[in-house]
Amino acid sequence: MYTLRLIVKNAMRHKLRTSLTMLGLVVAIFAFGLLQTVIDAWYAGAEGASSTTLVTRNKTSLVFPLPLSYEARIRAVPGVTGVGYANWFQGIYKDPKNFFAQFAISGASYLDIYPDYLLPPEQRAAFLSDRKGALVGRKLADQFGFKVGDVIPLKGTIYPGDWDLVVRGILDGRQSTTNTATLFLHWDYVNEALKKTLPRRANQIGVYVVRIDEPENAAAISAAIDKEFSNSLAETLTETEKAFQLGFVSMSEAIVVAIRVVSFVVIVIIAAVMANTMAMSARERLGEYATLKALGFGPGFLTAMILGESLLLSLFGAALGIAVLFPFAAFLGSVMGTMFPVFEVTRLTVIQQILAALAIGLVAAIAPTLRATRINIVEGLRSIG
Repeated sequence: MYTLRLIVKNAMRHKLRTSLTMLGLVVAIFAFGLLQTVIDAWYAGAEGASSTTLVTRNKTSLVFPLPLSYEARIRAVPGVTGVGYANWFQGIYKDPKNFFAQFAISGASYLDIYPDYLLPPEQRAAFLSDRKGALVGRKLADQFGFKVGDVIPLKGTIYPGDWDLVVRGILDGRQSTTNTATLFLHWDYVNEALKKTLPRRANQIGVYVVRIDEPENAAAISAAIDKEFSNSLAETLTETEKAFQLGFVSMSEAIVVAIRVVSFVVIVIIAAVMANTMAMSARERLGEYATLKALGFGPGFLTAMILGESLLLSLFGAALGIAVLFPFAAFLGSVMGTMFPVFEVTRLTVIQQILAALAIGLVAAIAPTLRATRINIVEGLRSIG
C-alpha cells in the first residue's frame, strides 16, 4: 500500500506534464478503439453470417440474374433444407440521399432461412397476405420514423415506376449484431409489374439463399448445386454466406488495411511520447534513486516504482479513453444511420485497448528502469542539488 501511495505521488509531481500525457493517452486509446470499431462494422455482415446458409449467384457476375425456375432444382439437391431468393431493389425514398438497403424477397421461404429476424406472428401474417406489404428493420424504422401501417413511396431505379409499400411489420434482431437497417418487399409484386412492362426481365432473380442440414456439408452441397447447372445458359457459383459477404469487403480491402495501419501507428506514437515523459521523470530523479540504493533498496523496488508509475498513467488514460468511446460510438452509429447497419464497440476491441495500454506502459518504462537500476550511487548523488 505504501509503495502504491508513493507511485501516485510521483506521478502527480508535475501535474501539467502528467495531465498532458494523460490527455494524449486518452486520445490515442480512444482513436485506436474507434478505428477498430470501424473495421468491425466493415466486417459485421460477414461475421454475422450463418454457417448453414449458402448463396447461389450467376457465375459470370452478380449483375447477371438467374432464372426463377432454378428454385425447384436447388431444393431437390440432397442436404438442402430450404430455398429462398432475393433481388436488390434499390428505390429512392423522397431523396437520393436517403439510401438504405432494399430487397425484393420470396416471402416466407426467405424469412425462414433467417431466424435472427424477430417478427411478431400477426405482423408476419399481415406481410405475407399483402403483396404490397413491406418489412422494415428496427434501425431503419427509428431513423425515418416508420410505423406499422405507414405507406413508403419508392421511386424505382433498377425497376422503373412508383412503388407504394405498406409497412406491415418491424423487424428486430435476435442479437445486437443483426442488421436491422433493411427493407424487404415481395418479389411477386415486382415480378407481376415486370410481366406487363418489361417481360424480358420477369421471372429472374439476383441470388438464391440456401439453407443446408450441416455446416460441414457446405462444400459438397455447393459443388452439387453448381454441377446441376453446369453448361447451362446461366451457370451458378455457390458459396457460404460468409464468403459471399467477404467478397464485397475485399473490394475495399485497401481501405481496411489503411485503417488498421493508422490505428497501430497511433499507438506507436503515443508510446514514444509516454517513453519520453518517463525518461524525463527518471532523469530528474537520478539523485533520489541513488539515495534509495544507498539506503539498501534494491533494483526490484526501483523497477516497481518506475514500472508502476508508467502502468498507472497508461491504464488510467486507457480507462478514460474506453469510457469516452462507448457513448461516442453510440452517437456516431445513430448519425451514420444505414451506412454502417451494425456499429458497436465489441468486447474484443476493449481487450485490444487494454493490451495496447499495457504495452505502452511497459515499453515506456524500459529505458528509465534500466538507467535507474544501473546507476552508480556516487554518480547519482552528484546530481543532487
